[in-house]
Amino acid sequence: MTFLPTKLSGNTPFDVILVTGDAYIDHPAFGAAIVGRWLESHGLRVGVIAQPDWRSDADFTHLGKPRLFFGVTAGNIDSVVANYTPTGKPRTDDAYSPGNRAGARPDRATIVYAQSLRRLFPRTPIVLGGIEASLRRLPHYDFQQQKVRNSVLFDSRADAIVYGMGERAVLEIAERLQHSEPLNDIPGTVCSVVQPNEPEPVVLPGPDDARDDLRALHLVFERHHLTRTLYMPFAGRWLRHNPPAAPLETHELDAVYALPFARAPHPDYAGQDIPAFTRIRDSITSHRGCFGGCRFCALGYHQGKHIRSRSEASILAEVNRLATAPAFRGTISDIGGPTANMYGMRCKRDIATTCPRPSCLQPDICPHLDASHKSLRHLLRQAAGHPAVQHLFVASGIRFDLALREPAYIDDIATRFTGGHLKLAPEHIAPRVLSAMGKPGAGLYEQFCARFKQASEKAGKQQYVLPYIMIGHPGETLTDTIELALWLHGHGIRVRQVQQFTPTPMSLSTCMYVTGRDFDTGAPLHVPRGRELSLMKALVQWFLPENRTKVRQALQQAGREDLIPRLLQQPNPSRKHRR
Repeated sequence: MTFLPTKLSGNTPFDVILVTGDAYIDHPAFGAAIVGRWLESHGLRVGVIAQPDWRSDADFTHLGKPRLFFGVTAGNIDSVVANYTPTGKPRTDDAYSPGNRAGARPDRATIVYAQSLRRLFPRTPIVLGGIEASLRRLPHYDFQQQKVRNSVLFDSRADAIVYGMGERAVLEIAERLQHSEPLNDIPGTVCSVVQPNEPEPVVLPGPDDARDDLRALHLVFERHHLTRTLYMPFAGRWLRHNPPAAPLETHELDAVYALPFARAPHPDYAGQDIPAFTRIRDSITSHRGCFGGCRFCALGYHQGKHIRSRSEASILAEVNRLATAPAFRGTISDIGGPTANMYGMRCKRDIATTCPRPSCLQPDICPHLDASHKSLRHLLRQAAGHPAVQHLFVASGIRFDLALREPAYIDDIATRFTGGHLKLAPEHIAPRVLSAMGKPGAGLYEQFCARFKQASEKAGKQQYVLPYIMIGHPGETLTDTIELALWLHGHGIRVRQVQQFTPTPMSLSTCMYVTGRDFDTGAPLHVPRGRELSLMKALVQWFLPENRTKVRQALQQAGREDLIPRLLQQPNPSRKHRR
């Protein structure tokens, strides 16, 4: 496989050329690397154009015309999220670029790249993929432009979108193009057709209707997308949304992660730090999918909620490759996935790929879920036992409601697999907000913390749980934020980083943000905006001197002047935790 950042020369004709908005890193945590290595393993020649200068044609033409198709991805992160803060301000850095520099990819990079390629290579098929294309495959809200946009399929003039984990779909596309066969019915893809070919097709609201009621689009999609082909009218044609591709079986997933990744950035970046790579360089992916169903996260629409786990042998083989590499420094930074403690879990009824329930955990843990941590606990112990591994940490997010089903797992994390500070995401503490988020109650979070503390003390370790907090989610009011602030203050927790809700494409929370309605009931829902968000952030960071005025104003606005002396008084130093 030839992986060429655009400045290098290459005259060999390629079967497929991938264009990515990230720096090229030949590591299995990066989508372009996985797709490229996967196609290469099936006999195709693959080139990569990494972070092309979209203001010029030179980078797009540098590798010539591929025999089969161009594959286009914005990278591992949506380009608008990469380029802007939740408040819409341009970011000054980009963790997926050399030197952490901002400005290396355009806004809505998938569209910009594809439009350039269509102009330069009008008859060459263009296939979109990656998180941006996957979650913008239907009409969606763009928070930077503050409007509902159409599917990127039409805006980009591409031939198809591969959504989700694309190994099956992208390989079938390559095979069909080699035989000049149509692409319109491949599972895990979206394409444009002249008209539906089903007698009674399921029709999604069109883009104009979605702009008026994004909830209606979501409701139809939620009800049918797992099992039916969906259609959406647009400009005299139809978008065809095929059902998801079957997730890879364990042996197939093992084969993907056994491909000969260099586990390093391209040599052209020598001497330049790429923060996203630095963070995951010594990490290992154990599984795909998440059945948590958090409403502000659209991961279930991308990776799916069906957990597909690698075999223990495959993971331990990767541990050995990593641990015996010359650059290994003794620490595996993470073994996990979208959620750390879903490895090996499955639906006892084997209906995870068709079950309409959006979450296996909310409002209660499904009785058909095999939530045993036995396989995961054994895997972590075996990996940590490698003679070259001095430390092994679990850095992926832990679902504390699941972990409480097997407290011995919490003991393992406390005694062996955390470095003093464990990051958890309760997100909030107010029941109304947690319900809107699709998150478990605060009582379960506190139970986890108590067990973690007990295990840490028993092991003679002084360790803390660092809570991730989100403000501004649809449904939150100042009253809810005050409740959160009082909880943090009472526990002596000082959160240095606070996440503000970002309405990213395709999430149910974004639907609620746009419509101002509860997704389940359609009832009106408060959506915090503008200065109210600034007051909320000040409340949860009451301890910062520069926030005192806003804290006072927030309490006055909520009619809770009685709390001013209490909340503006610093907590007892003996109870204070630096978080």
